[in-house]
Amino acid sequence: MRVLTTRELNRATLARQLLLERTTLSPLAVIERVVGMQAQWAPAPYVGIWTRTEGFRRETLERALRRGDVLRPTVMRGTLHLVTKRDYPMFWHAFKELHVGYGPAALARGLTLLEEARARAPLTQGEAYAWLGDPNPKHTFRAIKRKGHLLHHPETALWKPTASLLFHAADEPAALEYDAALTQLVHRYLRAFGPATKKDINAWSLLPMGWFARALEGLPTYRDEAGRTLYDVPRAPLPDAETRAPVRFLPKWDNAILGFEKSGRLLPADLRRTVILGNGDVAPTVLVDGTVAARWKADESARVAVEYLAPVTRTQKAEVADEAARLEAWLAS
Repeated sequence: MRVLTTRELNRATLARQLLLERTTLSPLAVIERVVGMQAQWAPAPYVGIWTRTEGFRRETLERALRRGDVLRPTVMRGTLHLVTKRDYPMFWHAFKELHVGYGPAALARGLTLLEEARARAPLTQGEAYAWLGDPNPKHTFRAIKRKGHLLHHPETALWKPTASLLFHAADEPAALEYDAALTQLVHRYLRAFGPATKKDINAWSLLPMGWFARALEGLPTYRDEAGRTLYDVPRAPLPDAETRAPVRFLPKWDNAILGFEKSGRLLPADLRRTVILGNGDVAPTVLVDGTVAARWKADESARVAVEYLAPVTRTQKAEVADEAARLEAWLAS
């Protein structure tokens, strides 16, 4: 069985995450290619698409959100992502048995209120809590949102959101057999993040490994330098280890960082606690030669500041400065 080095795995991840070469794919195609984009911070998907594409305009994604072509559901790890309407049935059916943030009692009560909740939508979280009248309505409302397809309103996902904690009733997803949805999700993950271990898939999705074991049957396998089995899909890119990796700015919570157990592909172990904070926050990062070497932030005037976390060469600093200037121009546009 072929052994893939850490650097080969790094280059594979960069290629599949569209971080080796910018693409001309549409925003919807990018969202589908990387299997959803983390959207807890509203600007994150916009920056994530910008760093992967040529000529991206924020208005293009905003129009897709308002048309309903892009949705903002709770999926992987029980967190908010942007996914396309076309992909929503896969996500819904694959995650429908994963109950994050509510228990059996909240689920049982929530299931009796789905029809009324959808009729009341759009509604704010405060309005929902007042309607429910529970001493602790948070868990019941979480169950209602998940099971009743009450998703975050498009206005909450704009570059500058015009609403906060507003929920609307999305269309019921098309029927899809549960095992087929799981298999599709796992294969899509591998095409966007692989080759990867079972623990990587679990860390990305929060799905128990036993749930998706059948989806891995018959797939190509490799080993990493630690001897762990890596699963992959046929004909997925495996670039040479010496492929040049350009500087890339990633937004907060980018799944290229969070898509693996302990985030080791792009994030060195000694920087993990500096980038992934105790409260679950994940800093915006800068990739240099394919790995995290800095954090960045932008002020209200779109000025980008870079804080280096690892040694870089003079040439690499110049490349970071060039990319920061490009980001500043886009933020200010």
